[in-house]
Amino acid sequence: MPTDGKILLSASNVRFSYGPKEALKGVSLEVAAGRLHGLLGPNGSGKTTLFKCCLGFLKPRSGTVSLAGLPVARLGPRRLAAQVAYVPQDHRPSFPYSVREMVEMGRTPHRGALPILSRRDREAVDRAIARLGLTAMAGDNYANLSGGERRLVLVARALAQEARVMFLDEPTSSLDFSNQLVVWEAIRAIAAEGLGVVICCHDPNHILWFCDEVTALKAGLALAQGPVGEVMAQGLLEDLYGRPIQTVTVGSRTFIYP
Repeated sequence: MPTDGKILLSASNVRFSYGPKEALKGVSLEVAAGRLHGLLGPNGSGKTTLFKCCLGFLKPRSGTVSLAGLPVARLGPRRLAAQVAYVPQDHRPSFPYSVREMVEMGRTPHRGALPILSRRDREAVDRAIARLGLTAMAGDNYANLSGGERRLVLVARALAQEARVMFLDEPTSSLDFSNQLVVWEAIRAIAAEGLGVVICCHDPNHILWFCDEVTALKAGLALAQGPVGEVMAQGLLEDLYGRPIQTVTVGSRTFIYP
């Protein structure tokens, strides 16, 4: 568990079932300010269910989830939205919003009943759009963008929200190599500003290269948890995925491959 920053998110012994199927079997998690915490594991391991329990979308059968010491279950939707941002894998709107309008939606928890954005709102939106390299397409129809471009917009929307904790579900899937780096660099910069970031990721290399801590999940259990350099061992990955795994180091970078 991270110890060098204030704990922003804490999940303790979380259990959740879909009918008779137990999806989480007592999983705990802590995310500190300024840290990237990756969730790694095969399909069906419980990553998305843990996400939804932490976000308040699902109510655990037992265990607790707290945000800055306050139980998520007791926070109203608006208060929770001001503290937690969520980037889904993909999103297709029902209306032809522009890119800027999509990013402006990140300011909703802060606007109260006022329909007009304040100066602070506009500045937050401008910063988010610029950071993700979206200035040239700010007026474009979001629905007409590629899947990868929509992902960048969703990250910008979460950034504009100025939440304390950000959840990202496969943030670089469907992105080209250059935009993968854009997103990861932005996420690292966001964490450096003091946010806690939780990332669900299927690529062990991305976990190894960009995250600080990792929780390795399989069949609803945490097989290992801790600093990336200690957890991401060849033996663990073979247990996690049930097949031979190789690692190679080139310069200062380690690569994982089947």
